[in-house]
Amino acid sequence: MRNESNPRFNWIPPAAALGAGLALRLFFLIKYPSGSVDGTIYETLGHNWFAHGTYGLDAVGRITPSDIRVPGYPAFTAIFHLVRRSETPLLLAQIVLDLCTCVLAAMLAGLLTPASFSVQARRRVQLAALWLAAICPCLADYAAVNLTEVLATFLTAITLVAFTAAVLGYQKLSWRLLLSGTDDASSSRENSSSFLGNSWFVGGLAVGCGTMVRPETPLILIALGLVLLWRWRRRIDWPKLFRAGALAAVGFALPLVPWTARNAISLHEFQPLAPRYAQSPGETVPTGLYAWTNTWLVRYRDVDPILWTIGDQPVTMAIFPSGAFDTADERERVAALIDEYNKTCCNFAPDWNAQFSELARERTARHPLRTYLTVPFQRALTMWFTPRVEMMGYTGDLFPLRKNFEDDREDFLATVLLGAIGIIYAAFAAGGIARALFKNMFSGPQVWGLAILIAFCIARTAFLTRIEAPEPRYVLECFPIVFALGAFLWAPRTN
Repeated sequence: MRNESNPRFNWIPPAAALGAGLALRLFFLIKYPSGSVDGTIYETLGHNWFAHGTYGLDAVGRITPSDIRVPGYPAFTAIFHLVRRSETPLLLAQIVLDLCTCVLAAMLAGLLTPASFSVQARRRVQLAALWLAAICPCLADYAAVNLTEVLATFLTAITLVAFTAAVLGYQKLSWRLLLSGTDDASSSRENSSSFLGNSWFVGGLAVGCGTMVRPETPLILIALGLVLLWRWRRRIDWPKLFRAGALAAVGFALPLVPWTARNAISLHEFQPLAPRYAQSPGETVPTGLYAWTNTWLVRYRDVDPILWTIGDQPVTMAIFPSGAFDTADERERVAALIDEYNKTCCNFAPDWNAQFSELARERTARHPLRTYLTVPFQRALTMWFTPRVEMMGYTGDLFPLRKNFEDDREDFLATVLLGAIGIIYAAFAAGGIARALFKNMFSGPQVWGLAILIAFCIARTAFLTRIEAPEPRYVLECFPIVFALGAFLWAPRTN
């Protein structure tokens, strides 16, 4: 049983952590303000929606309905642009939202603490998670840019907290549960206003809302489903499995219904998410090129000059690294295709795509493990451990060490520092898991909560290694888990 002693809560340590987090995010906002092409698209969609009543983009002199992006983040940007036609209200709102994500990471750590821990011990773990989240620059710098990462991570954190509470046996969320990591059911029932809803339903609803921000958010449900199918595989537990699945599914579906209906009415298509390649109607996609790059592209620095440039402007063979080619013949064939692309003004003809697809098939046939194992593994390392300096205007280049240090010392040192921080945080999470398992901190329901968190990180990472662009920002939704698990390095030695 938990130690239910409840000494007076000291607000100074968490307030100090949030104050440090606020200072860090304001620093990024002032020092490294940045925009993005994607951000411009989001804001245009949101503005047209609120100002003209059409969720779409300007085309041939009028606003044309579009499903190029799901509507969650455009709506979020539009709300704050109504306050003032500038980035400032939006970015300040993202800073507040990111600090809320820090609090949710602490709540997640509190839920994972053993039932035998005292209130003081549980608060120590929560405070460690809060500090880890507050001072981590990996997500904080995205609060200063108009991209989906802050909002998507916030909704993901809500989902993880709700589902973790559910697998621990807390069928209803309450403020007492979220703030302390435990709940006195009898006292909570007396104060029904403290209930925030059924845990399974709230988790599903958060996934649905997150899907309207980032379409790959349902990967959480895949991780949850796999864990629950194993946990409740016995026939006697099937009613629990059905109830949890039904509640989560209803919550998940609710935010998707209006968007799906809108696409059916306005665009005459069944589209509950967004087009696979975020293309507009009639726009051609270099799917063959993507198939070929999936057999070798592992570095983030190759994404922009190759994947985000081809289709917008002519390119040269100099953009491709030597590792992209197995033979001189392959290089010549690619050179001919690039020459054809340049002559046709950036068009992707079916035959052009087919030839790149054939190159991809040949490379995979020669080295299947490279395509299906080595490249995905290297992409996973890229996403998790690439120095997250892309929003700060730095190159992120380290090698050759001496030359880069002498050419731009600030760029080099920022890259080293941010790269080291990413590695340290991953080490914290791994160390926290190892220490908790060694000390038998995760036992009973906590094991299933841990399983869901790890399954989600694996599922999301594995999925992202197979998309065309392995961008480091795509794994930021996993960072609340990193903060929560890393906090167990500061758990007391004894209960």
